[in-house]
Amino acid sequence: MRNVLSFFGAFNPPTCAHLELADFACRETGREGVIFVPSRSDYIRNDQQKDGVLSSEKRLALLRKLAETRPWMHVTNRELLQPAQPRTYVTLCSLREEGYSPTLLLGSDKLPELSTWKYMPDLILEFGIVCLARGTDSCGRIIEEDPFLKDLKDCITVLKTPDDWKNISSSAVRKALREGRRDDLARMVPEEILNML
Repeated sequence: MRNVLSFFGAFNPPTCAHLELADFACRETGREGVIFVPSRSDYIRNDQQKDGVLSSEKRLALLRKLAETRPWMHVTNRELLQPAQPRTYVTLCSLREEGYSPTLLLGSDKLPELSTWKYMPDLILEFGIVCLARGTDSCGRIIEEDPFLKDLKDCITVLKTPDDWKNISSSAVRKALREGRRDDLARMVPEEILNML
């Protein structure tokens, strides 16, 4: 089985931060690669209430373009092919059936909501979590103060991320696109997909 990190998200659109942080986590944990798992567009629009949602096909094309020059990066359209947005645990189980040994990669902003996710704690116990500590988030404090997470802390690896990427987000990219700020886009979006936006 290939030991990989599984990076779920909207990637609406993918940014330099997505790539650099995924690569950083891959290297720090000694994994063989990172599988990017984009969410369905209707889920991003209706459930997450995000604006300016690119189509599933567009986000998939952007991610696949980026993966062409990054051997560690893999992209799956598994969730995009489903009739409704599947649970993270279900997708991780599917990846395991395909021969991967996936670990969930997420940002520290997701830690407080994990206890509300369906199929917890099975997800953490079976697959584990690599958490990217963002900004001033104290993952240790969040975990210790949450009884659910505290009981499972041995299955959670926390990585302190470089500060270089804290001001880059897909929301900021969409705003720069709306306002026609190409210089800002060039700083936040990988060069090879800049002209695809």
